[in-house]
Amino acid sequence: MNDKQQILTTLREEFDRWEELLASLSEEQITAPHLPSNLSIKDVMAHLWAWQQRSIVRLEAALLDREPDFPRWPEEFDPEQEDEPHELNAWLYETNREKPWSRVYGDWRAGFLRFLELGEAIPEKDLLEAGRYAWLEG
Repeated sequence: MNDKQQILTTLREEFDRWEELLASLSEEQITAPHLPSNLSIKDVMAHLWAWQQRSIVRLEAALLDREPDFPRWPEEFDPEQEDEPHELNAWLYETNREKPWSRVYGDWRAGFLRFLELGEAIPEKDLLEAGRYAWLEG
């Protein structure tokens, strides 16, 4: 198995674990706040989905060999800087907190599957070559 296939297999296994976990919980359990953060599983999934969108945009850019066109977030937040993520995370929470679980789950699930699809479509050499994409620092 090549490196790309190993990565994709690991991601599919992770997706399956999430699906199994989420299927084992009631909507009440998923939407109830949990200590110490007072966030629900739904809140965490919405957060993961929001960041997932940036990864999908990167993979789409890699596939099409163009600059990424990231989702529009308020200008005061620079998601590429990890110094102070608290305000950005609070904004993400507020943006998504009223979404029903069915939408949060559907968005996250579709995004994860799209991520896997894009990973499959990009040639391994392009995925793993350091410096291949000028817009991807590191």
